[in-house]
Amino acid sequence: MLPPPRRPLPLYLLLLLCRRKTTSAQYVAARYRDHTFEKLMDSCKHYLKALPIIDLILSSPDNTLPLSFLSPYLSQRFHLNRGPLHFLRAFPHLFTIAPYKPLTVTLTPAAQSILSAESDAASKESEIATCRLHRLLAMSQSHRLPLRAVFRVWRELGLPDDFEQSVIQQNPSIFSLSDNPSERNTHIVELVDTSSKNFTPAIESWRRSQQKDVTFEFKLEFPPGMRLRKDYRARIKAWQLLPYTGPYDHCPTSSASKKCRIMMEKRAVGIIHEFMSLTVEKMVEVEKISQFRRWFGIELNIRDLFLDHPGIFYLSTKGYRHTVFLREAYEKGRLIEPNPIYNARRQLLDLMLLRRRAIGSFTDDD
Repeated sequence: MLPPPRRPLPLYLLLLLCRRKTTSAQYVAARYRDHTFEKLMDSCKHYLKALPIIDLILSSPDNTLPLSFLSPYLSQRFHLNRGPLHFLRAFPHLFTIAPYKPLTVTLTPAAQSILSAESDAASKESEIATCRLHRLLAMSQSHRLPLRAVFRVWRELGLPDDFEQSVIQQNPSIFSLSDNPSERNTHIVELVDTSSKNFTPAIESWRRSQQKDVTFEFKLEFPPGMRLRKDYRARIKAWQLLPYTGPYDHCPTSSASKKCRIMMEKRAVGIIHEFMSLTVEKMVEVEKISQFRRWFGIELNIRDLFLDHPGIFYLSTKGYRHTVFLREAYEKGRLIEPNPIYNARRQLLDLMLLRRRAIGSFTDDD
């Protein structure tokens, strides 16, 4: 008597069995690196260190700070092998150090002009900034977020530096600000009307532009030269077909079943994809995204999501920080669809990359 034919495994079990789970450290060490993104991060590592210095200078009454104030701050926060003064002098197109004592640091006219252009662009795009914050709150399970969390990503979202007044308080029909009952001296920003708008996720806009049926699929772009094994291709194809709850939709109560865990993972990917689509540069530090994990209802390790989906995200560990990029938004190290704020920041980055070249011949018009 022949044995009864075996029933095929359910799709969610097939995904789990095919998946070779490794630790993040092992994966980072063994994965295929994308040299385009690594080169971009290598260019940005000093730029990212300079941004807090710029903020401190701009927040001072006369846009000037004594070096004695900056030196302890730079030494404690950053890994500067040759000291703060050497770091500031390495970028003479950005920082000016007064030759008289006590030494003071200010910004060059060229840098001030670029930063002024960025600030103007953020102010002119106040409606876009309002929409970004609205979308961010709409992704929260409770439609509420700590104000301190929003402060940590205000630059990434392209919000004006006074967004608490110019965006939140200027739009009382959309946002409300209240004391945080769980933490002293902190505030919560909340949506006033949670049913006022139905947002379309960025990935859904891409799906509608395709000629074929891609109902639940994400756009995939793997690193150049990365060889995809046959079993890996099959796993990705099966994952792409899985339905999931969108980032702005109500998420049902989570379950401990294996099938539910995979559905939760795809929803988490959709939330992070939408979060990164809201950013100006389509890149953000992993630590900054992680602070929203509980508010977005993500019960998975965010860093592992990036490592497990290299066709959607790219994770770089350059410069003592973990930075993730939305792969589809970039081509040859630049945004495919730039915006005025991004353009101003690229000009500031180019200014830093000059280092000591063209000293004396650089003008504000260059």
